[in-house]
Amino acid sequence: MIHGVVNVIKPTGMSSHDVIGQLRRIYNMKKIGHAGTLDPLAAGVLPVYLGQATRLIEYGDSSIKTYHAEFALGLATDTEDCTGEVVAQAPVRVFRFEEIQHAVESFRGDIEQTPSRYSAININGVKAYKLARQHADFTLPVRHVTIHDIQVLAYQNGRGLITVTCSKGTYIRSLIRDIGEALGTYACMTYLVRVQAGLFDISQGATLEEIETNPDAYVQPADMAIQELPKAVCNPKQCTFLLQGRPVPFAGKGLTDKAILRVYTLEKKLAGIARFDEEHHVIRPHKMFADIG
Repeated sequence: MIHGVVNVIKPTGMSSHDVIGQLRRIYNMKKIGHAGTLDPLAAGVLPVYLGQATRLIEYGDSSIKTYHAEFALGLATDTEDCTGEVVAQAPVRVFRFEEIQHAVESFRGDIEQTPSRYSAININGVKAYKLARQHADFTLPVRHVTIHDIQVLAYQNGRGLITVTCSKGTYIRSLIRDIGEALGTYACMTYLVRVQAGLFDISQGATLEEIETNPDAYVQPADMAIQELPKAVCNPKQCTFLLQGRPVPFAGKGLTDKAILRVYTLEKKLAGIARFDEEHHVIRPHKMFADIG
């Protein structure tokens, strides 16, 4: 079985689940998953994990992401993007570029955001978008997200393009909705491209058509997605202990309690994921692998 990560460029019009279906056919395997769902309207970087690498998704999906997003002012939809039904409209006055830039940049930093009702957030085990389609009455909790950088790339006649670098869990549709409110009007997202997710960049990605021509050529090592985690190297005896569920001594200089580490053998093979126990100065196994490499 193949164990690794593929940097897929998802096309517009396909769901992330559709992409997984195509790759299961291409690689002739079922154990495939993705990090960071993209809606059918969106395109761009979709890291896909194969085999045992799927156990690393939760760590690889915690990275900073960068998007390019187009928007239209004066228009609000139920989904907060152009695929939804129009729920409100307003005339758009003439904005100077500096006004748009000032409003956009006011969202830089730590902010509170109410996600779209048409998001994939679970509400008592049910996806929010399913409840929204049923016109159910529910409230999504406000979440804290970080906008590391945000800039206006272009704006003309009520339509614009921004670039956003943000933390996991940020909804760009909702961010654009809030930008519209800051400008005293409505706004909805008209297109979205994810250009970077952690260490995965769109310039190094591959389309489904390219992958199908030579599937093995696009599989990267499983630990490609977790390079930002601190590293621990263990000798054979220590690795055996971790595989048996036993802790091993670790100084952990500069690490905080319960820090997540990637663990390697002396031969530079990924052995698994461990947590640092600051009180006892040990690492405790969390997810260990016998054959991931």
